[in-house]
Amino acid sequence: MTVQARTAIAAPTVADVLADVFAQLGVSRIFGVPGGGSSLDLIEAAARAGIPFTLARHEGAAAMMATACAEVTGRPGAVLVTKGPGLANAANGIANASLERAPVLLVTDGFTPTQAGYVTHQVFDQAAFMAPLVRGYAVTSGPDLGARIAELVAAMHGPCRGPAVLEMTGEAARRLAETVTLGPLPFASAPDDASVTSAAALVRKARRPVIVVGLEARDASRSVRALARTLGAPVLVTYKAKGVIADDDPFFAGIFTGGAAEAPLVDQADVILLAGVDPVELILQPWRYRAPVIDLVRFRRPVHYTEPAVVIEGAIAAGLDALAADARASAWSPTEIARARTGWLAALANPGAGDRVGPERVVTLAAEACARAGLHPRVTVDAGAHMFSATSFWPCREPNDLLISNGLASMGFALPAAIAAALADPERPALAFTGDGGLLMCLGELATAASSGARVVVIVFNDGSLSLIDLKKGRRALPPGSVGWAHPGFAEAARGMGCLGFTVETVAEYRTALDAALAAPDRALIDVRIDAAGYPAQLAAARG
Repeated sequence: MTVQARTAIAAPTVADVLADVFAQLGVSRIFGVPGGGSSLDLIEAAARAGIPFTLARHEGAAAMMATACAEVTGRPGAVLVTKGPGLANAANGIANASLERAPVLLVTDGFTPTQAGYVTHQVFDQAAFMAPLVRGYAVTSGPDLGARIAELVAAMHGPCRGPAVLEMTGEAARRLAETVTLGPLPFASAPDDASVTSAAALVRKARRPVIVVGLEARDASRSVRALARTLGAPVLVTYKAKGVIADDDPFFAGIFTGGAAEAPLVDQADVILLAGVDPVELILQPWRYRAPVIDLVRFRRPVHYTEPAVVIEGAIAAGLDALAADARASAWSPTEIARARTGWLAALANPGAGDRVGPERVVTLAAEACARAGLHPRVTVDAGAHMFSATSFWPCREPNDLLISNGLASMGFALPAAIAAALADPERPALAFTGDGGLLMCLGELATAASSGARVVVIVFNDGSLSLIDLKKGRRALPPGSVGWAHPGFAEAARGMGCLGFTVETVAEYRTALDAALAAPDRALIDVRIDAAGYPAQLAAARG
């Protein structure tokens, strides 16, 4: 990796060393909620290193922000919290980073040996608590600080990328330390020639190959598009890989979740190429297809939905390029692929009735308004029933045009992620598509959006319930209020926290609010009282 030019500090502390490590890694910003210990020292040291700090309102949201920042920048995300409740609050955001395969370094305050030896205020085994969620955990006490930091960085960037934790007490943060210079980051190896040869033979024989692209191929967009053109084959993407092939590309055929919506197309395949698909991206359903599978992966996994005929392990782009070099045109016609794409969208249609705003219209009208305004925002999507419309009908051009918590599928993701995305890429505003339930989980981050200067428009699919859970309850006679609530006053809350706020119920009102929100330099929220009647049919079409 390229080490950035840094200003040497005559007597650096451990906090200074860690801030310098962040600079070497290209960390653009630290998110968090500080306590009174090491976090204050790190904020101060990071400022000297030119790395700003963004104060979140909740540690879990801060970790979500760090994850989104890592995805947008391609560099590790950073988050800091205090010990005890701060670390515990961050756990959901770190679980998100783990299942989204995002390299995030969390720095937490720790306990002195005296504190750790007692059952007392805020003390618990932080390392054991975080162990299932992180790739590594280290403390800054003792010698060989550089080696421990290097091990954490390597673990974050290993085959299965993810978060790590560094525990640093206030005493340790202020201790003098030697500077640390990081070596090259781990990288995927070149694919094995034998596996490429076997896969290429399957591809040459295939007349109807289908390409499915996952999160590991987000840095292989050029190679995916080149192979699709060579084969003339349809490409489906997972939620995380939306934009690896543009939605307006003639070979784009829809989204692959392992559900029902894509089955009419994939059923026709005589070979399926999984390009960087992580099993964590697929819904829990049996594999539907009999065609042989070629699995291009950065590393082999112990659990998968299907047994591949060939596994190409290593750099995804290199494997795709090797297959393209020996491929020939398939029997697919552009008309067939276009018909499949149109059919997939038709199956997921949910526009609402009359002048009511259905989930599909929430998305398509927002896209039209952005086009009128000459904007190309990045979109973040929360978990919930609205995600079917948001992921299907929002047009993407490039990888990470759309950010979503898919592996963990956590509510409360869209708003923090939008704030981080807008701060990481100030030239592009961010649109947060969120349900009312997800927004209630992180409502305080509207204040973060206002105070941070992030240009964010929050669009709320508000139907007064946990819609996806409501659909799943079946005939159960649940007590009132189990999966729903009275409509909250989101617009009023937004205005109270320094954002513009609109409440709309009709298509005309929504169009007017969109134009006003996108024209304003400030943060805005549009509370859309949606027509949710189409959700059951949409869920059935998507998942079967």
